Amino acid sequence: MLIGRRRLALETERMTLRLPRHGDFRAWADLRAASRAFLTPWEPVWAPDHLARRAFTNRVYWAVRAESGGTALPLFLIRRSDEALVGAVTLDNIRRGPAQSGTLGYWVGAPFARQGYMREALRGLVHHAFSVMDLSRIEAACLPENTASRGVLETSGFKYEGVAQSYLQINGRWRNHVLYANLRGDRRGRTGTG
Repeated sequence: MLIGRRRLALETERMTLRLPRHGDFRAWADLRAASRAFLTPWEPVWAPDHLARRAFTNRVYWAVRAESGGTALPLFLIRRSDEALVGAVTLDNIRRGPAQSGTLGYWVGAPFARQGYMREALRGLVHHAFSVMDLSRIEAACLPENTASRGVLETSGFKYEGVAQSYLQINGRWRNHVLYANLRGDRRGRTGTG
């Protein structure tokens, strides 16, 4: 569901997925700081100012520009029952024309892990991407040993497509990633997960 111009909000069963706002800084910084050990094995090295207000302000401005320009859709996961920030999901590198595709990235705070929030968010975002944005393909990648992330992707309609060698720097090292994709109108059967 769209709410106003530039105030995109997607409603799922328990959450509202929306662009970050300046007022989210404290909740975001606190959740990221509390989840640092949980997130570090799966993410690029944080910049020294990662949790600073100025870096967050830049993040908010980028989110608004990216969404209005159609290049990315960065959304915070807000639990409606208490307005708690649960995590974030970004549909980035949106390519139009013959590709009609984008790349998915996401994180969830440690207190909210393994409660189905990310699966719920991915299903809502994928539905929006296919039905409203008219994308045809959504790609995602994760570390081979990240069984939680692989499980979320696989139960959200993504299928394994292969391995990308030295795909991203994670925790300071170039790492291989397993590649997944979700296709609009996908007719592929279940694929092996390597």
